[in-house]
Amino acid sequence: MEGYQCFGCAPQNTNGLQMNFMEEDDYVLSEWEPKSYFQGYYQVLHGGIQATLMDEIASWLVQLKLKTAGVTSQMTVRYKKTVPVDQGNIKLRAKLIGKRRNLADIHVELFCPDGELGAEADFVYFTFPEKVAIEKLHYPGHAAFYESE
Repeated sequence: MEGYQCFGCAPQNTNGLQMNFMEEDDYVLSEWEPKSYFQGYYQVLHGGIQATLMDEIASWLVQLKLKTAGVTSQMTVRYKKTVPVDQGNIKLRAKLIGKRRNLADIHVELFCPDGELGAEADFVYFTFPEKVAIEKLHYPGHAAFYESE
């Protein structure tokens, strides 16, 4: 969509994270290359960026697995260890834990380049009916995620 500048996933947003996603069974996965300008302490990925990465993949889980859009209602982050920005790609995975009416419970893990768990988060997402998501949030519909350009 013209003008689309999502900080988390828009590929044309050169100031953003430019994340991409794939599905594997019950999971949504992402592999992301950290840039040095996303560091807090020297060579350590900023905690706010870690939280944003996890929030973004949770949002994509809602879009891909629940076939609608939603917004973050609650996020509880646990930082396990420092995540380096200079040692390779970071991997994330998200899984739907449960759904209560229009609330989705999602668990996300962020793995350091060495494969160790760097952070994890539990989310509650408020989800919208698909019609509302399309009209108000520009959700493109589930099939749009699987169309090739």
